[in-house]
Amino acid sequence: MTITLSDQDKSTLRIAAYGAVTLMAAAGAIGKPHKVAAAGSLALGSATGLVGHVLADHPEGKDLTGRSVAEIAERVLPALTAAMNLLGRQDPAEAGNFRGTVLVAVETARAQQDRPSPATAEMVRKVTEALDAAGVDGRAVPETAAGQDRPELRKTIEEIVESGFVGVSLRVRDERGEWAGSAGVAELGGTAKPPVDGHARIGSNTKTFTATLALQLVAEGRIELDAPAADHLPEFGLDRRITVRMLLQHTSGLFNFVGEVYDDGSIAPGIPVPFGSTGKEWVDNRFTTYKPEELVRLALSKPARFEPGAGWSYSNTNYVLARLLIEKVTGRSLAEEMRERILEPLGLSGTVVPDASPEIPEPHARIYYRYEEAGRQKTIDITRYNPSWVCTGGDMISTSQDLATFISALMGGRLLPAPLLAEMCAPHATGLPNMGYGLGVFVTKTDCGATLVTHNGGNVGSMSLMYGTPDGGRTLTAVLNWVDDADMSITAVVRKAQQRLVHEVFCGERADPAQSDARISASRRVSSR
Repeated sequence: MTITLSDQDKSTLRIAAYGAVTLMAAAGAIGKPHKVAAAGSLALGSATGLVGHVLADHPEGKDLTGRSVAEIAERVLPALTAAMNLLGRQDPAEAGNFRGTVLVAVETARAQQDRPSPATAEMVRKVTEALDAAGVDGRAVPETAAGQDRPELRKTIEEIVESGFVGVSLRVRDERGEWAGSAGVAELGGTAKPPVDGHARIGSNTKTFTATLALQLVAEGRIELDAPAADHLPEFGLDRRITVRMLLQHTSGLFNFVGEVYDDGSIAPGIPVPFGSTGKEWVDNRFTTYKPEELVRLALSKPARFEPGAGWSYSNTNYVLARLLIEKVTGRSLAEEMRERILEPLGLSGTVVPDASPEIPEPHARIYYRYEEAGRQKTIDITRYNPSWVCTGGDMISTSQDLATFISALMGGRLLPAPLLAEMCAPHATGLPNMGYGLGVFVTKTDCGATLVTHNGGNVGSMSLMYGTPDGGRTLTAVLNWVDDADMSITAVVRKAQQRLVHEVFCGERADPAQSDARISASRRVSSR
């Protein structure tokens, strides 16, 4: 395809690309901004195709020299979006080339900093968002720029939306490259599709991040897996038979502070949750802040499900204790440790540990909740809520791109030494068909025999999927949004959608969704309990 660019268009491309590098230097390169900018500029110079020819004509950049970070951002971030738009209208492949080139340059600049700062990570996030904010005919450019079209994947997500979802976004990395796309709408009544790499509440995927962090401390000799958790958290009077391993493996027997559903169908309530009889109460109090210690003490006031180590039961309490243990051992907040040990080294600029903040970074799709009031059905937007009610059981925010990078890096051995990664992925029996639980991960077999490492996270009105092969070579990450309610009435549809995506990506065939509902049902049930 022939692309016709005016001189102004070419200027926009140069300002956008070299301006992004300048932003990185200005935001966090104390003492050596010129070295950082030079490294990023060299990376831009390696671009190929039309983008390479345009960027070869380096701009003088005099309009950016000596400007503040805010002034540069005001000029450059809109230029990044404009550059993606003008390329995407004529040739999406060149838009993808430009996006990839800029991100490589930004990462190269970041790597030149001795200790990347929070300001640097925030600037990476803003640059990425500006690139992904572009739209062509109502469609996000990265959807077509991520790789060759995959009609079977596009058809799958479109049909999933038709089954009852508001929106779905999917990212697949495999031997054919990377593909990302979305279907449905970002908000009720709108026409725009969900952002392909929008932010989402990732629910119990938080546990995999937290377990990885804890195991890094094990690798450093600061935590012992089989030592009593009470050694680090004496203030709670924990049963000394409960080890750190049991917390990460859900074999402690501790009561789940969001409530327990027993084998006979009886329910022991915990804090108000969006499901069951407390749905309306949760809606009315969704900005309430719960402290981690408060959630733990509530759980400890309830009878344990079983003696430590005598069974397996999914409990968010285990991971709140893991958080408190990490903070006690390091003397720093979980958010700080997560940022330094995992997020910044992997460049996960779209991933956030929100604590009690109800905010979610743009761009993102909306999530909804339906309930009855005075005999009438009401549907409200609950995109903003205080996630401290689930705490480290499932409070983090991320993107499909960051989740794919994370699970691939984890399985590829970049975050843990091989012996600990093996322990993490050693499945303990859960009672769920073909699904064991390691340390912060489920290990499951598909109906076609593929072994996958996963977790997934169900939150009110949404689910984030994260699957990877044991070598990290193939990944599936996705976000599904819907209108939720206290009865979890869409649960069966969620199970079928989840299974269909897994089979499409890892088996290359479509299986009967009814064949393994029992296995699939665990993901949403355990992540919302």
